[in-house]
Amino acid sequence: MSEAGKRVIFHELLTPEEALSKVFNTVRIEPLGTEVVSIEESYGRVLAKDVYSRIDVPPFDRATMDGFAVRAEDTFGADELNPTRLKVIGNVETGGAEELPQVNPGEAVEIATGAPMPPGANAVVMVEYTKRSGDELMIYRSVTPGENVMSAGSDVMMGELILRRCTVIREREVGLLAAVGIDRVEVFKRPKVAIISTGNELVSPGKELGRGKIYDINTYTIAHAVRSMGAEPMIMGIVRDNINEMRDAVNRALSISDLVLLSGGTSAGLADLTYRVLDEIGPPGIIIHGLKVKPGKPTVVACHGIISWLLDYLDTQVQH
Repeated sequence: MSEAGKRVIFHELLTPEEALSKVFNTVRIEPLGTEVVSIEESYGRVLAKDVYSRIDVPPFDRATMDGFAVRAEDTFGADELNPTRLKVIGNVETGGAEELPQVNPGEAVEIATGAPMPPGANAVVMVEYTKRSGDELMIYRSVTPGENVMSAGSDVMMGELILRRCTVIREREVGLLAAVGIDRVEVFKRPKVAIISTGNELVSPGKELGRGKIYDINTYTIAHAVRSMGAEPMIMGIVRDNINEMRDAVNRALSISDLVLLSGGTSAGLADLTYRVLDEIGPPGIIIHGLKVKPGKPTVVACHGIISWLLDYLDTQVQH
């Protein structure tokens, strides 16, 4: 058969929805397993199991204002004209490990924002409404029980479900993990996606551009798109329009990745060899060749065995 007789005619064009349905009916798509990563490395990863809090957050009643920890009932009726007098018996700093003083009727403890509430106290009077002279404290405004206090477990309670399986970890989620003291999480493994650009005209960025050559764009745009979807791109480089080189590149990519993306070589030109190589990788080989979209009509989908599959985005990118 002559080369002219090998041109491809797109007899059956599918809509993108029909193509996806055909892929899902042909390929077994399932998680690739799990791994444990540190929360520093967890951005964009997908949780493999539900996460429950092991502690209360906060783990203790804490002051939300600088001021004085008191028994609220000791301040009832206090105002500018009739201040309440209490005795200051101690001081509590944020993060202090010393034993907390017991607050009895008529007593107060100076306290910093975030510090644990001393036993006996149930409210904090803001420092702006007090005046201290030695151990004597004048209070010019009353407080109610719980005022300016964050109770233990008010954000998260011990045993509470904080993140569900399949949640994507971003800044909010990692903050929750850190808040409950979790430093490592089980996540799904990232699919490895091999990327191959084909064409005699391609040159890698940074190299000298010769006559009739263009820089390879698709490798890098596709790689970033792969990253944005949570997968791990594997750049395989540029393959020339040579069927043996292409066959070797595709087989090598299949051996180290879960998905292979090729750019170029699936249209009806004589130098378009990708679809010929892809039809060899079966069974079943090519299951889709041609979409009802523009650009992107020559898109090819081929399957390797029952768990590997290939997608080719020819003509859907900038340079082809």
